Amino acid sequence: MNNTLFMSPLPKRSGFKPNISSSGPHAQLSDQSSPELWGRLIFESIAMEHVVEGRSSVSPLTSRALLFDDISAIISPETSLSPTEPLEPVHIHGFHDTSIHACLPIKRVLEVCLTGWGESHAHADHETEIMIYGPRNEEELEVVLGLIRESLNFARKNN
Repeated sequence: MNNTLFMSPLPKRSGFKPNISSSGPHAQLSDQSSPELWGRLIFESIAMEHVVEGRSSVSPLTSRALLFDDISAIISPETSLSPTEPLEPVHIHGFHDTSIHACLPIKRVLEVCLTGWGESHAHADHETEIMIYGPRNEEELEVVLGLIRESLNFARKNN
């Protein structure tokens, strides 16, 4: 696995944009990760340094929040999906969806959108919030894990 914190520039994502919900929770409705890839996404995300799995305060029960074991205070609200503590820079939606919501610097959010890896969060409080599409293969898994690392690093250095 590639442990690089930043993957710049992002390669163009192949294929079509998945179908996304138009109301209710912002969810990916097509082209989800396979159960195996989704499981690996969860496993490898939780295995990142200082990351613990938690309950998201803003996402359905099937989502897994990526929280820090050493930071809970929110100093910079644009780095957290949740307005309340603990700091929640990322949550991964359940196996029926497989997309990821994360906070990234605005410049990176724009790049993610332009290269087809995701779209602005439909219910965002900050321009830093983005939906990243669930990975469909090994190469996409590496890119998505890199974006998750970037989100965690963004939150860590700003809180």
